[in-house]
Amino acid sequence: MKKLVLALTALSLLGGAATPSTAAACRDKHRKFIKCPKLCRDAKGHFKKCT
Repeated sequence: MKKLVLALTALSLLGGAATPSTAAACRDKHRKFIKCPKLCRDAKGHFKKCT
């Protein structure tokens, strides 16, 4: 039971740490927030740059 609690705690900490890094990509050169494009994938399922 302790291992389950520790695993869930670790996952929640990792999930919280990922949020600022994804938000940083949604800023323009003046550090203002902009609307981020949704992630795009090609026909093979690989991520590609959206325009």
